[in-house]
Amino acid sequence: MPLSRAELEEREFKTLAKYAQFSAHTRGRQYPEPPPDWRTHYQRDRDRVIHSRAFRRLEYKTQVFLNGTGDHLRTRLTHSIEVAAISRNITRALQLNEDLAETIALAHDLGHPPFGHKGEAALNRLLQNYGGFEHNRQSLRIVEELEQKYPGFPGLNLTWEVREGLAKHSTSFDLPEKKGDFNSRYPSLEAQVADLADEITYYSHDLDDGLESGLLNEEQLIKEVEIWQQAHHKVLSEYGHLHQECRWYFIIRCIIDSQIRDVVKTSEQRIKDSFIKSADEARAYSEPLVQYSTERQRMNSQLCEFLYKNLYNNPQVQEPNQKAVKMLEELFYFYLENIHELGEQSRRRLETVEIHRVVCDYIAGMTDRYVLQEYNRLIRKNC
Repeated sequence: MPLSRAELEEREFKTLAKYAQFSAHTRGRQYPEPPPDWRTHYQRDRDRVIHSRAFRRLEYKTQVFLNGTGDHLRTRLTHSIEVAAISRNITRALQLNEDLAETIALAHDLGHPPFGHKGEAALNRLLQNYGGFEHNRQSLRIVEELEQKYPGFPGLNLTWEVREGLAKHSTSFDLPEKKGDFNSRYPSLEAQVADLADEITYYSHDLDDGLESGLLNEEQLIKEVEIWQQAHHKVLSEYGHLHQECRWYFIIRCIIDSQIRDVVKTSEQRIKDSFIKSADEARAYSEPLVQYSTERQRMNSQLCEFLYKNLYNNPQVQEPNQKAVKMLEELFYFYLENIHELGEQSRRRLETVEIHRVVCDYIAGMTDRYVLQEYNRLIRKNC
């Protein structure tokens, strides 16, 4: 006989820490539904995210390098999968709810527009008089409103806890506004794990992609980045000389491992010292409980500064994205004047939603390559 939802929930009560977010204790969904038979509520949410159109489109959205630049460079999809893997690792070690953290991790970038943070900044400028644009809020709007897959409700009708994690997703790069429906001081510990897993992931894979592209130099990393120095020394002392691809892989693997170990050790002690007894007590605590150590935070700040200086602001990264963003902006104004070129679903929304927001939602949902395709079809052919 297959395990029932009730049996899976009972397993959580037996194996997870008392301050974990138990799926049986969910605050529910916006629209009532019969509970799943053989999945927990968060497992159902995870599957809905994976089967969404917005998730599939992440395959063709920029992470750092313009999509299509290289076969091995990360996209928003591979980034999200890596965040989910690290989230599961940390939550398992801390006896938290893996399914909840994984779902938040998989969904955290659903709202990212084409061309990464440059595209986000452009849409925010274009919408400055109409509420602005921020990709965390957009992720929430996608799962609450924009996905249209189910006959009984808009969006994906995810649980309150997953939506809370999206509304409060916060890293050194992402600082969303507070949302009224989620008025606790902080989100669940599982959501806090997903936030740090996001940072761990992009620190590591941006190093990898930077080296793969030739924009980062290993000798420079050894001289200037302490985290790289430590991992390089460890790999060299344990394995001796390795060929370049293997050496880079193992150094970055060591960096990820050291980051995870630091988060688990630090967070375990902070949770213990807080004396919290429930998920809601974790939400109400005076500061996030899932954190790096002070020393690790210092080294990560050094790494972040290095990446901004040598990778994110590198002209070879900036210039292709800036050209692509100009196309995005031209498309925005074109659609405002030619609403018949919008998709059918977007045209229906014009009856109830302001046109600038409709056009923004339409463009934000595009992949990088679809923006280029539409630009060539609608604008370049008429130049």
